[in-house]
Amino acid sequence: MLGLLLVGLLLCFLVSWFEYDWLPSGAFLLWPLAGLTLLRFRPLAVLTGATAVAALLAYAHSSRSRELGPGDIVVAALAIAIVLRQSSQQRSGLPVGLSEAMLAELRDRLQSQGRIPALPEGWCSQSAMIAAAGTGYAGDFLVADLRDGNLLELVLVDVCGKGTAVGPQSLQFAGALGGLIGALPPEPLLRAANEFLLRQQTEEAFSTAVHVAVDVRDGSYRVTSAGHPPALRWSAAGEEWAVDNARGTALGVIDDPEFHASTGVLAPGDALMFYTDGVIERRRSDIDAGIDWLRRVAQQDVRRRGFDGAAQRILAKVDRGDDDRAILILSRGLC
Repeated sequence: MLGLLLVGLLLCFLVSWFEYDWLPSGAFLLWPLAGLTLLRFRPLAVLTGATAVAALLAYAHSSRSRELGPGDIVVAALAIAIVLRQSSQQRSGLPVGLSEAMLAELRDRLQSQGRIPALPEGWCSQSAMIAAAGTGYAGDFLVADLRDGNLLELVLVDVCGKGTAVGPQSLQFAGALGGLIGALPPEPLLRAANEFLLRQQTEEAFSTAVHVAVDVRDGSYRVTSAGHPPALRWSAAGEEWAVDNARGTALGVIDDPEFHASTGVLAPGDALMFYTDGVIERRRSDIDAGIDWLRRVAQQDVRRRGFDGAAQRILAKVDRGDDDRAILILSRGLC
């Protein structure tokens, strides 16, 4: 690629040498910019140096050239410095173009972990997520599994941190949970996840999670929480959201966390809602106030407009904050 760019630079130099008005020396900056997306740092440095020499020679050969002033030199030096600085900051060692492609692939893989399998008739799921920085990289993610077409398992996770800073950690943890879900019962799964995070040996390697297992044949469910905000259950009879009592210790904090699960049965018209702390946390109020706000807003929304698109609508009413936000709703007979 460096050879091709140097050939292009040579052709550009020849045109400028004979017809400077067609291609003035300022146009040579396009070659380092192209190299920034295609080359690693060292080849880019070679291309940038060759470009500077070619531009100076073409300028000096021009019959209408004037003496270079301090401003011209400063602008050219700054342009070269910006290009080289940007390239040197690529920690992946890849050109900008390849780095972007790799990051996009990582984002797509993280999001694909949260695709819920097609559910039997009468069951519906919906989710909505907003990353703190407005990108597709977030510390909130979902993994799902439907075993034998009867047992649906979902794990909603909130990794310590937010946005792009925790993208790699989220992807790694999602891959670990994706291999465990469906293979282990809820509590052993969460304990294995806890051991995985403890092995990371970093101060920020902890997460909250909630696991729900639902038998889609009769609607029986079990919710197991690991330091996650409490789930909400919609009662079709009372048309209100009630707080679930599953509680537990966050993952990656201690060797032997405690998990207290809750059980129940979703009748036709009932639903479960799970969410991350970015939905309910406010700087000037406590968690309980945030949960009450969510119950009230979700209740009003569902009563007025039903469950179709409720996750998106409820999340849109959350004040913009500096944390990732996610909502998951699983309903029976509310498609």
